[in-house]
Amino acid sequence: MGGTNQSSVSEFLLLGLSRQPEQQQLLFLLFLIMYLVTVLGNLLIILAIGTDSHLHTPMYFFLSSLSFVDVCFSSTTVPKVLANHILGSQTISFSGCLTQMYFLFELTDMDNFLLAVMAYDRFVAICHPLHYTTKMTHKLCALLVVGSWVVASLNALLHTLLMARLSFCADNIIPHFFCDVTPLLKLSCSDTHLNELMILTEGAVIMVTPFVCILISYIHITSAVLRVSSTRGRWKAFSTCSSHLAVVGLFYGTIIAVYFNPSSAHSSEKDTAATVLYTVVTPMLNPFIYSLRNRDLKGALCKAVHRKILSF
Repeated sequence: MGGTNQSSVSEFLLLGLSRQPEQQQLLFLLFLIMYLVTVLGNLLIILAIGTDSHLHTPMYFFLSSLSFVDVCFSSTTVPKVLANHILGSQTISFSGCLTQMYFLFELTDMDNFLLAVMAYDRFVAICHPLHYTTKMTHKLCALLVVGSWVVASLNALLHTLLMARLSFCADNIIPHFFCDVTPLLKLSCSDTHLNELMILTEGAVIMVTPFVCILISYIHITSAVLRVSSTRGRWKAFSTCSSHLAVVGLFYGTIIAVYFNPSSAHSSEKDTAATVLYTVVTPMLNPFIYSLRNRDLKGALCKAVHRKILSF
């Protein structure tokens, strides 16, 4: 597709994960299963927390918010992949590409902020248990989540507008399964230094600040737990944080691998593998990670499923 500016590019071509027909069939099935598991698992978490009054606490409020974000996150990319396979088309419009990129930025930031908020919640619960109810009020919890949405939306809008100003010339092939910022920058025939600078500065601040907050929270948590004389008490305190730590490690590991190095150091194969992890696998695993190690949540899930079965 030729042209000298972005107006001449009406669509991009998404190459997907594989060009082999046999692998495409298998990948379609895997993506479909993972997407259904992601949606079902996270919706069950939201249902269980919403219907069990014992779980109407800050920790579970943040967890239900994370589950909602994960459903939206996975829905931003996977349905398009499945639809393209069924329709035999690999195209996505220019506006559709920017829209997809906007929601990816926004929802990635939301995951980031919510993980930090959940770490702060654990910090207050373990380090200041007597003041937990007075510090983690309903108003504060709502402000933390709403504020996260506002900052995430503004950050996503900034990077989307920066991308929209670029020119795209002859090459419109994206060696990816969705419109990610790195392959789009490689396709542009404009000067992308401002975009890359904003990713490595403002974008880094948006990602690193919550991560630093998580580290500080867990330094205080570890210090408080080590002062507990009972081995059983230490294990119980650490076990309440283990699920959150597992999700943090998986999320930040893949984000750093994909985005926070110069574009010249990227390879499409490595980027694709890493982005599959954080856009598809992580949202699917979160419900399992949190529910399998949480007795209260497992009980609420069983009750919710049992009520739904009886209602039929």
